[in-house]
Amino acid sequence: MKSRQLALPGVFLLEPEVYGDARGFFFESFNHAQFAAIVGRDVGFVQDNHSRSARNVLRGLHYQVGQPQGKLTRVIAGAVFSAVVDLRRSSPAYGKWVGTTLSAENRHQLWIPEGCAHGFLALAEGTEFLYKTTDYYAPRHERCIAWNDPTLAIAWPTQGPPILSPRDAQGQHWEDAETFE
Repeated sequence: MKSRQLALPGVFLLEPEVYGDARGFFFESFNHAQFAAIVGRDVGFVQDNHSRSARNVLRGLHYQVGQPQGKLTRVIAGAVFSAVVDLRRSSPAYGKWVGTTLSAENRHQLWIPEGCAHGFLALAEGTEFLYKTTDYYAPRHERCIAWNDPTLAIAWPTQGPPILSPRDAQGQHWEDAETFE
């Protein structure tokens, strides 16, 4: 598996080695030892999540305080633009964001460490997004930053207004967000 750290510390893009022939393809989507070597620590996952989205659905920017979650994300149908915001005050990239495209075609995965907010925009109809988490979903610790916060100025590749959940439409401003040490 190839990997490269993106512009935020600890955020990695993972590119699996895919073996294909006339029958189809095979790739190892997760290997604990390889993953630990890439991210520089032993990571345990406790929950797998799967969402399906129509084109132009935007989910996020989500994170949890109290029970922060690291997320290993990938797309198995369609494509997303995935954005990560660094909420770690001790990070040299605090308040910065990075974005990348994950798709069923490129089979890339994105590791988002604890202390970051994450959101994605579905770029295709019927996009299916999978992610593993390092801690359980905890509604009381869940937070949401506005996807269109002017301070963050994330360059979402939207085609018209995105489709948002009521909660995501009410995301808080960056300056009001709870952050991490």
